[in-house]
Amino acid sequence: MEQRPNVAVLSGFGINCETETMAVFEMAGATSERVHINKLVNGELSISDYDIMAIPGGFSFGDHLGSGRLMGNRLRFGIREQVREFVKSGKPVIGICNGFQVLVKMGLLPGDEEVSLTQTASLALNDSGHYEDRWVTLEFDPSSPCIWTKGLERMRVPVRHGEGKFVTDNKELLDIWSDRGQIAVRYVDPETNYPSISDEVLPYPISPNQSWRNIAGVCDQSGLVFGLMPHPEANHSTWLGATWTREDVEHGEGEGMAIFRNAVDYVLSRKR
Repeated sequence: MEQRPNVAVLSGFGINCETETMAVFEMAGATSERVHINKLVNGELSISDYDIMAIPGGFSFGDHLGSGRLMGNRLRFGIREQVREFVKSGKPVIGICNGFQVLVKMGLLPGDEEVSLTQTASLALNDSGHYEDRWVTLEFDPSSPCIWTKGLERMRVPVRHGEGKFVTDNKELLDIWSDRGQIAVRYVDPETNYPSISDEVLPYPISPNQSWRNIAGVCDQSGLVFGLMPHPEANHSTWLGATWTREDVEHGEGEGMAIFRNAVDYVLSRKR
């Protein structure tokens, strides 16, 4: 019998989406474990014992000093070499919402070949000036090396954030990331035909935060590390869809599950 990949779903200090993140990985064919960040920092557990690392959404450290900043520092300085070795060994990492903010602010995303953990981007306050809780449509870059988004075209998922505007102080990096396929997923107008990715910022609320180039998520150069502001785990069933009562839907697995299945399948393919 094929061994199920083991997923470390980080918890602690205000993370509050670990239960549903664990659930979707289990549904995708993995085993998942809630791992408090202190157990990694204190050496009680080692991230190297897991096949996938996931940083869920929430409000780590109460968003003090900016969303994801303190949790990012906890990882970058507490288990720096463990994280670098995890990525260099070819193991997938995902950050969702606050987890994406953590990965960006610790420098793992968009990242570099050396995994130097140097921050080059950030997630700023939404242009609306308030917390956004709404459904959005995402479109994926088919040329991206991202193992999490392989084969995906479009998906509807909710966003739940106050600081989701992807920015950088060096706009030339946007072209570099785009050319490498690292801008793996963007917000798109659901009324347009596929494909319709655009660099021009779409109007609110199609782009809920006015992120530069409509960026909803990015990956590193290897395609193993992926983060996004929307919540794919929140659309693990068609019953959770925003419009299913108005549509003729054959109920079953939700669109968001494809992201987690991709990662589990990737790990299994490496074990064979």
